[in-house]
Amino acid sequence: MMQIFNGRPCNADGRTPREMAVYDFLDKLNISYERIDHAPAQTAEVCAEITEALSPATACKNLFLTNSKGDELFLLVMRADKHFTGRIVAHQIGSTRLSFGPEDKLIKYLGTPSGSVSVMGLMNDKNCAVQLLVDRDVYYSPFMRCHSCVNTSSLRLKTADVFGVFVPATRHDVRIVRV
Repeated sequence: MMQIFNGRPCNADGRTPREMAVYDFLDKLNISYERIDHAPAQTAEVCAEITEALSPATACKNLFLTNSKGDELFLLVMRADKHFTGRIVAHQIGSTRLSFGPEDKLIKYLGTPSGSVSVMGLMNDKNCAVQLLVDRDVYYSPFMRCHSCVNTSSLRLKTADVFGVFVPATRHDVRIVRV
């Protein structure tokens, strides 16, 4: 069983600067959160343990996307158990075909590599180059789960705090879609 901690780690030993920056930002906004540390979330087994430990938080899948021209970037936050169909989401937002965005742009704008993508990365997108798309099932859930911009630590937060406090503090808008 994974241990749940309230808030940030006691010290920064073994933590990356980008992970600590997430805790700093959340604390600055007075957003409470629970945290678990775990093996890299790269297998179904680890993800299942995280989901169980942070229940009843909605497990999220975060996809970094671009349109077919490559001139628009999106972060889609959706329930982890749903299947992404690009044309359905593209139609809802009036975009051309959506596909996965390049790793270099992910790192440039959200400050995190693939496998660690999270809504928390929006704090690094100072010019709001990435548009936030949120699946309505995530948006209307009471709690959500996300990485702290590393795939070895996960957070449980009130969804209202994420989309009502955190996202506005990053100067991004929330666009609700059906996935």
